[in-house]
Amino acid sequence: MSKKRLLIFIVAYNADKKIESVLQRIPQELLSSEDLDTEVLIIDDCSSDRTFETASRHDRVGTVPVTVLANPRNLGYGGNQKLGYHYAHLNNFDFVALLHGDGQYAPERLPELLAPLVSGQCDVVFGSRMLTPADALRGGMPLYKFAGNIILTALQNFLTGAKLSEWHSGYRLYSTSKLADIPFDRNSNGFDFDTDIIIQLLRAKARIREIPIPTYYGDEICHVNGIQYACRILLSCLQNRLQSLGLFHNPKFDLEDDNTPNYCAKFHFPSSHSKALSWVIKGDMVLILGAGSAELVSPFVQKGCSVVAIEIGDTEKLERVCVKAIKGDLDTLDLKAALNGMRFDKVLALDVIEHLKSPEAFLERLRSVSACKNSDFLFTVPNVAFLTVRLMLLFGSFNYGKRGILDRTHTRLFTFASMTRLCRQSGFEILEKDGIPAPFPLALMGLPRTARTLTFLNRCAIRLWKTLFSFQILCHVKPAPQVEELLESTERHSREARA
Repeated sequence: MSKKRLLIFIVAYNADKKIESVLQRIPQELLSSEDLDTEVLIIDDCSSDRTFETASRHDRVGTVPVTVLANPRNLGYGGNQKLGYHYAHLNNFDFVALLHGDGQYAPERLPELLAPLVSGQCDVVFGSRMLTPADALRGGMPLYKFAGNIILTALQNFLTGAKLSEWHSGYRLYSTSKLADIPFDRNSNGFDFDTDIIIQLLRAKARIREIPIPTYYGDEICHVNGIQYACRILLSCLQNRLQSLGLFHNPKFDLEDDNTPNYCAKFHFPSSHSKALSWVIKGDMVLILGAGSAELVSPFVQKGCSVVAIEIGDTEKLERVCVKAIKGDLDTLDLKAALNGMRFDKVLALDVIEHLKSPEAFLERLRSVSACKNSDFLFTVPNVAFLTVRLMLLFGSFNYGKRGILDRTHTRLFTFASMTRLCRQSGFEILEKDGIPAPFPLALMGLPRTARTLTFLNRCAIRLWKTLFSFQILCHVKPAPQVEELLESTERHSREARA
């Protein structure tokens, strides 16, 4: 059985006076382990002192080889980590342990922190100074940093749904296979790199273990601007939360499998799905355009509706719950032929129109289908004038993601005005326009009370300013009479008037 390979990675910046001590404090049980193949990597981040020269005097610690590298320019704390993790991956290490060259984190605790990784109990281990908070103060952590650590960690846990005791420790051990699953190279080059990578690990569903470590504050120089650091890490957590809501997208937090469905059922809170379900009645014959999965159709069937579904994807499961499941692309499908002989009471197109190549052409074809001649229609589309999108534009940002208002599969963006114009120009009479709140319960699954409160506030705001606070636009429409029908009606009325 081959040995597991461990890389002890030491990030160093102006650590000339401490780097030798850090090397000497690495436990002998790691240096002479029969179960581990250990190496040490030191990367000096373009120090202004003699850190590189001092570290280079050591090509080994005991029998363990030491590699010392020096960046030609300062890459920052996060940038330096990126190099070390890539080095670990390229050289086939199983684990990488992050230490700081200033000695702030005790190398003596490495065996204890490494054990859960080696045994496969977790993917990541964080050394936490806050599992026993009193020890942090006794170890010399300044009171303002202690209070800041607690407050920021609480806010970050709230925004991400995590339950970590500390987000700000630099003592971390990773499985390199888990690092390979996340785009850490897209993270900040600054100290907020550590927050970015935690968010990525959470999104990748990594198993994280925290183990208490001693706190030591000596005469090392802090290179962190506290206010800037706090703003950046909270901004990252907020962006991550907004991305979960579909209101923002940043590629570094995009860890969803491309095969994972982007749309899920939203029947248990105010949404386009719950609105549509309350709109239909038992006995309705319902046509669902772009039906998606059987999960999205079953509630209509359970309510007593007969459902015909049109879906571009797999229809096998839909066929089990629908009267008929039609496989076809709405942009090209011959609706008249596909729906021949049917009559529908209700037609649903929920979050569909914005994906079509030509919504105008589609709606005109739909209006002319005899099966839908006397139907009520319910259309929903995202509202590109929603508050968060306007704020992004204000700050020069406009980015597409996998879902939400700026889903990258959207071909058209709508406001209340443009959706109204589309319906009328396509021959539909608008009976009702309404706004739908943001899907807070999806993004705040672990905080149902908070989600309900935000949804209530969003619905109140919609009543005050629909175009600004609606996450989605809902239009209840009916086909307006066509010219042929109007002429026929006029001729009939004239005959009756003469009689």
